[in-house]
Amino acid sequence: MAAENPAAATTASGSTGATAGAPSPEARIRPRKIGKVTSDKMQKTITVVVERLEKQPVYKKYVRKRTVLKAHDEKNEARIGAIVELEFARPLSKTKRWNLVRILRQGVGD
Repeated sequence: MAAENPAAATTASGSTGATAGAPSPEARIRPRKIGKVTSDKMQKTITVVVERLEKQPVYKKYVRKRTVLKAHDEKNEARIGAIVELEFARPLSKTKRWNLVRILRQGVGD
């Protein structure tokens, strides 16, 4: 007779269908970035600029590069000029892939 709960059924080797070596979603380390809020005009979304220095290969001079990220701000608490920490997440919209973790330094808001 078949098992009443197919999710609880085990294979012939005695293991369940889950992969033994895969980490749980809670244990997975997600990339984090620190940047400055440049826009908070959208609902529950902020635009953050992350700056980095890259060495120019020919002239050996450091050039300031920047990346613009869209992040989910559930409580609409970050303001323009705030320094925030973001964590990578699943796609939330076409361009939004980051979640606001915490505000390191509050900016001046309207």
